[in-house]
Amino acid sequence: MVRLSAIQLNSKANVEHNLSVIAEQLDILTKAATNARGMNCHNVEHIVVLPECCLFFGANDKAQLSLAEQSHMNNKLQTALSDLAKKYNVTLIAGTIPILADNGNKFTNSSCAFNTNGELIGRYDKIHLFDVNVEGGVNSKETNYCESRFTQAGKSACLVKIPFSSTPSINIGLTVCFDVRFPMLYQKLTALGADIITVPSAFTRVTGKVHWQTLLQARAIENQVYIIAAGQEGVHENGRETWGHSMIISPWGEILACIEEGEGIISSNFIPQEIKRIRTSMPLMHTAEN
Repeated sequence: MVRLSAIQLNSKANVEHNLSVIAEQLDILTKAATNARGMNCHNVEHIVVLPECCLFFGANDKAQLSLAEQSHMNNKLQTALSDLAKKYNVTLIAGTIPILADNGNKFTNSSCAFNTNGELIGRYDKIHLFDVNVEGGVNSKETNYCESRFTQAGKSACLVKIPFSSTPSINIGLTVCFDVRFPMLYQKLTALGADIITVPSAFTRVTGKVHWQTLLQARAIENQVYIIAAGQEGVHENGRETWGHSMIISPWGEILACIEEGEGIISSNFIPQEIKRIRTSMPLMHTAEN
């Protein structure tokens, strides 16, 4: 059996704290699988998604750049996430972390995928950066975001292939947060063979309230894929408010699991036959090609 899980966090501007919380959640997840099945948790294969900025959030983007610079030489952030994937025997789509760009002046907001051996099997650099003015924030003031000031946009879509013993390999398309507003990226990942598309996010409360669920369901329905969207939630140290409402959505657009507020885990089964059934009965890709 393959289980899909999303972990919702309220990450701090403290790497060690966040790693500890993630480890606690993964421990809960694997123990729950053992208790539910009455067997060793290794008989249940997990794909787990973490939120955007999972290891460092609640400070400004310049602090993210400093973290990228500090971890550049020893690869500390990736190593810590790799260790978690291996320890808890999960395929870990590790939200995003800042990785120093080649020019050294900016960082990429990167989603790193690790297999159960802790090996890095894919990395996606967020393409669509959050440069917006959001009205209706705290005290109805306009809030400005300019992610591109310190972040270098990615250029390529990324699909990772995960072999499992219980099912043929699963293809996972990687996206991040603001990408969800750009359907062409999701269509490209589906054309490449995606069965699942992950959406680690830190959606603002203002935009999340009106757009989050609609966008996620639309991407699932039009591409006939599972969506795993793991979000940041709550008020953070810099005053930013994130929406949470992490969700797992079926290829038919049904919400299979959701956690609205607080930190925690949601899970659902991956049923590849559902993808085949829906795509056979409603062949959208074939129609689009014609």
